[in-house]
Parts: sequence; C-alpha cells; structure tokens
Amino acid sequence: MKHLIAPSVLAADFTKLQAEIELVNQTQADWFHLDVMDGRFVPNISFGMFIIKAIKKMATKPLDVHLMIVEPEKYIEQFREAGADVITVHYEACPHLHRTIQQIKATGAKAGVALNPHTPVHLLEDLIEDIDLVCLMSVNPGFGGQKFIYQTIPKIRKLRELIDTRNAATMIEIDGGVGLQNAEALLQAGANVLVAGSSIYKATNPKEAISRMKSIGKDTFYV
Repeated sequence: MKHLIAPSVLAADFTKLQAEIELVNQTQADWFHLDVMDGRFVPNISFGMFIIKAIKKMATKPLDVHLMIVEPEKYIEQFREAGADVITVHYEACPHLHRTIQQIKATGAKAGVALNPHTPVHLLEDLIEDIDLVCLMSVNPGFGGQKFIYQTIPKIRKLRELIDTRNAATMIEIDGGVGLQNAEALLQAGANVLVAGSSIYKATNPKEAISRMKSIGKDTFYV
C-alpha cells in the first residue's frame, strides 16, 4: 500500500473553508488531518466538535483527528460522533493510555498515540500491538508553520524497528514541517503517513504539491 498524505486543515483559509475542503477532495490526498487544541496542553486554541461536524459533511476522505488536549478521554465519544475516523491522543496527556486506546477502539475509530519531540519511542513498547497509528511530532505541538526537527528521522527508524520486531500493523505518521524537501527521507526511514499543512495549503498550486508528495517512492515503503 502506498504512503498516505493527510493535508492539515489548520493551515487552510477558514474564510473559505468549503472551498479548501473541496480542493483536497479533488486530489490524491488520503485523509484530512484536524488538529484540536485546547489552550492548556498546548498554548494555542484551534477548533472543536462543531467544526469537525461541518467538515465531515463536506469531506469525501476520512478525518484524522489529532487531540492536543488534556483529559482527552472525556471527549472520545463526542469526537467520534462528530465524524472522526482516526482519533489520536498524546502519550503525555494520558496517565491511563491503554484504557484510552481501548476507549477509542470501542467507538469503531482507529486509535492513534502522538509523541512530542522529547518523548522516546521505547515508552510504547508495551502497547505497540494495540495502537493503529503513532504520530511522531516533528515540531513542538501548538502552532503551524514551524521548522522540521531533524532528530525525528532517527526516531522514525527506532519506531519502525519496534513495529517490525513485534510484527505489528501500526502506521507511523509524521506531523510538523513536512514538505517536498524532506518527504522522501521520512518515507525511507519508515513513515507511512505524512501530515502536511503549509507545504500544501500555502503552495502556489496545492493540487500539484499533493500529487508530487504522493508520487514519491512509487514502490512504497511500508504499511
């Protein structure tokens, strides 16, 4: 299976949201990536269930919802009802992570776990078979448009080794500073899903940017 591209709606122009969603609908992109920020776990505030419900009505691709919030377990069912197909919570925000993963799966959504740049991948050793997706943050979470942290690449390799050793089906998603300048290196290291915000929505030709990112490494790496 070819790698997946998930345009980050946070980088879209919200004054013309319907047009921005329709633009991605017409491309080879695979998911919509939606960053939910609460102003507590991260310093920024983005959007919540109301916007996700609106996007779900317009989107023809699955919604990949990334919860950058404290106490995400309180809202899992609501985000699923709003239209989330993948629900990702942060390791750093979940003292009972296994329980939260099971809670997500019970709704029928895929369960993801995100790691901040400082969080090592070995902390997921006891859970990796239960996780559908690991989202490695390649910037500090909270704001779009940041520079990519290149220490993420060896981190991808470590995570890929863990997944392959356990024969798990877990996907590796990279979120932050992803663009054509580093996409191939990320895929070669073992990533499956590329979240791209500014490099798509701020591109002169967003459709072409998605097409070029999708065409990298036609013989696919993992999944």
